[in-house]
Amino acid sequence: MATEIDKQVAHYRLVPEESTFSVQAFAEGLFSAFGHDPVIGIRDFSGEAKFVPGTFEDASVNVVINASSLVVVNDVKEKDRQEIERMMRDEVLETAKYPEISFKSTNVAVTRLAEGRYRARIIGDLTLHGVTQNNLWISAELTLTGGDLRAKGEFSLKQTDYKIKLISVAGGTLKVKNELKCSFDVVARSVR
Repeated sequence: MATEIDKQVAHYRLVPEESTFSVQAFAEGLFSAFGHDPVIGIRDFSGEAKFVPGTFEDASVNVVINASSLVVVNDVKEKDRQEIERMMRDEVLETAKYPEISFKSTNVAVTRLAEGRYRARIIGDLTLHGVTQNNLWISAELTLTGGDLRAKGEFSLKQTDYKIKLISVAGGTLKVKNELKCSFDVVARSVR
């Protein structure tokens, strides 16, 4: 049995400039065929992953997102982009009141797929719009190469679980669906 001294926990810090993190919203309603399914890019986030190399024992993940850093990244008219971003910050996320979105893992289980490749199930608490929901499940594929850890995956969440008002325009004939699809391909670098 390993002692605490034998266990060397590896620390990895997220590298946002080498990562992509996005949220896909979907339009519904009478005019949804003419509306946008905006893809929102998360530009400013930080975080870390920790684990005992080889065993992934004591694994944890923490991420903090600057809520004001979310921007529309898909191809929409500039006027529409500005309106979507204004509504997202002011009416949906209320970033002046809730400036951060955070995720803290409570359980991480990892299965080895091949040399340097793993599948992870990450369960944790997501705080969004001032509301914390426990037991959010995230599946990811992990790749370890040299001093880099890359995690790719996706998960869904419902806006109403976080007391977020669903947005509608044009008298309710165009609205955003409750469920959002979040996708990530993040790089974390070993901190020595």
